[in-house]
Order: sequence, then C-alpha cells, then structure tokens
Amino acid sequence: MRRPELDHAALFAATPSACLVLDPELVIVDVNQAYLQATARTRDDLLGQYVFDAFPDNPADPDAEGVQNLHPSLRRVLSTGEPDTMAVQRYDIPVTERPGEFEERWWSTINTPVPGPDGRVAWIIHRVEDVTAFVHSRRARPMPGGRLSEREEAMEAELYVRARALQHLNEELRRAHARERQVALTLQEAMLHSPDLAGHRDIAVRYLPAIGSLNVCGDWYDIVDLPGDGFAVAVGDVVGHGLDAAAVMGMLRSALSAAARSVEGPAQALKVLGLYARSVDKALATTAVQALIDTAGRQVTYSSAGHPPPVLLHADGTHALLDRATDPPLGAHPEQVPRPQAHLPYVPGDTLVLYTDGLIERRDEDIDTGLTRLTDALARYSTFSPERLADALLARLGVSAGARDDIALVVVRL
Repeated sequence: MRRPELDHAALFAATPSACLVLDPELVIVDVNQAYLQATARTRDDLLGQYVFDAFPDNPADPDAEGVQNLHPSLRRVLSTGEPDTMAVQRYDIPVTERPGEFEERWWSTINTPVPGPDGRVAWIIHRVEDVTAFVHSRRARPMPGGRLSEREEAMEAELYVRARALQHLNEELRRAHARERQVALTLQEAMLHSPDLAGHRDIAVRYLPAIGSLNVCGDWYDIVDLPGDGFAVAVGDVVGHGLDAAAVMGMLRSALSAAARSVEGPAQALKVLGLYARSVDKALATTAVQALIDTAGRQVTYSSAGHPPPVLLHADGTHALLDRATDPPLGAHPEQVPRPQAHLPYVPGDTLVLYTDGLIERRDEDIDTGLTRLTDALARYSTFSPERLADALLARLGVSAGARDDIALVVVRL
C-alpha cells in the first residue's frame, strides 16, 4: 500500500510545540499555530518582522532581560551551527488589544539550527514552551503542613539544579563569545586601519561582516593619498568568511595599497595585485576595484577585477555606472596581460560609491535587481551627507543588522 507523501508544511503547522522559524537576519519567516495561540498573534502580525521588533523587552520593567538573553543564544546558533538550550526565563510580551501594555510570561526555549545546502545555517527553529502557569501555580500553591511532599521536593530540586546548570553554561558561553568577539573586533580594526582616511572628512566607510562570522571577513576597503592632487579608493572581496578569509584579505589589501603608491594608475595596480594573488593560498577568484580621483582635473580613473561596478551619483539623483573597465577576478589570467582602465569626469558635489556584493546580492535574485535597488536608493538620498547616505543605504537595502554575506561600503563626496 502506497503511503501519501508527507506534507511538511502541514506537519509544522500542526506540531503542538510553539515554534518560530527565523532567517539569519533574525527575521520571522514562518510560525506555527501553537505559537500563534501562545502569543495571541496572527501570522500577519509576525511574518517579515525582526524578532526583537515583534517582541521587545517590557519598557516598564527595569530588570527585563529577555532580549539580552535571547539575542546571544541566537547568535551562538548562527556562529556554531549547534543547538542552544536556554534556562527558564521571564520574557514579557505585548498585549495585542492594549497597546503599550505587557503581560508577564515565562518560557523554556530551545534554538535549533537548520543547515542549508552549503552547510551554513539557513534557518533557526525557535521553539518555546510556555511555563507561565507552572510558575504562577508554584507561587500561589498552598503547601499542606507548609511543606512539599518528598517526591515534589525531589522534582523541584532536580529542576532547580538543571536550570542553574543551564544558566551557568549559558553564562560561560556568553563570556567566551564576548572574548572571541573582542579579539575579532581588535583584529578587524588593525587590518582595516587606513591612516589616510583621517584626512578625508568627506568619505564615509562601513564594514559589516556576515552574520555569525565573529566580526571578521574577507571584504576590505582602503583610501590611499597619492603624490600631487589625488587619492585612490578601493574595495575588495576574498572568497569565504572568517579568519582564513580575513588573513588573505590583509595580505591583498596591503599589496594593493603598496601598488597604488608605486605604479601608474588602477589598471597597473590591479595587474600587480593579480600576479601577487597567484602566490597566495586561497586568494584566487578575489574581486577588487580601484578608483583614482584626480581632484585637480576632476576626473575618476578606474579599473575592476570582476567586481560589481561603483556608482557615480550626481546631485540631481541621476547616476553613471563605472562598468567600462571590467576584467576577470584576480589570478584568472595565466600570463601577464594588461588590465583595462577607463575614466569619466565629475563635478563638485557628485558622490562616488564603492561596495562589495553583499550589499546588493540576494538569494534567488538576479544581481541586476539588486543593482537597480541600490541605484534607486541612491537617487532617493542623493542630497544626504556621506555619513547619512551610508546609513540610509544600509537601512534601505535591509542590511543594517548584517546580512548573509560580508559588506564593505565607501561613500566619497567629490
């Protein structure tokens, strides 16, 4: 007898444990009926919401720690790929019919990763059990003779020990994660330090590692002052994430910075970098783009090694793509061949935007769609200062809190 195929969506909807499904940006992408009943929400209330926008801490409770405890747990799942069990905790939730009011709730929580085809965490199942009634009953329950039975004492002692053990483990993991993150932040700052950037108040830079990558990645930016009236700006993208990619990034970034100071023009600098990349393990297929800004001649000269095109934004919101000098990524040429180079004029007040592909690429979406989304956002914010424009772009493109891929962004007011 042939059995019908399992309807996994129906199984998830019907499972008695309350569950949310989160993407790596911690946005709610699915929810089952048990969760909706436990929180008195509808699917429309939750789907597409950042989980901590849907469930913020109770502002009336100065001791509220729901977000503080849950956020590190979710980050640990993303970074380790392992489930994380949380101790029973209080996490009040908003009362839907009374805006601004919160209801006391207690939860037992397990966060479980779901790997994608590439082995990275694609989703998180956030499963909760509402134990509010149990907590309240323990407060109000009359004790015969003022004491629990022997069996009840044993059960309560076991629950207490387990809860304390879980709490202790979570605290240890939180401290370990904080130490690793501090090391990563220090490494990031050292590897991305651009001494010449301090002299350019009209340049804004942003660096966002992929979610779960300990704040280090293979993307980079650099600003190099050159003799005479000009400076060079570059961004690059090493394949992969984490410390290995960051180490390769550091070598390539330094090599390109040196090349920009010693050869003539971006094409020559990328040619030198390509030759160097062939001798660096895991450096092949790196993309990079460099633009030289001639402030006296008001001209941008650029060359790209397989990188998404920079955008020259005009004050009226129109733009030009720097896409006429694109060659394959570093190391793709087996021999020393010239790289292309192009230039275009600018007028004071124009803005040059360089970025890595994490800013515009989305899963199951053509890159041209992402590029159009970027240029539409630039037109919308063309009058913003570089700092405001950088933040507005990240927010408009939905990556302010991080994305699946690393992001480097440079905004130059010319």
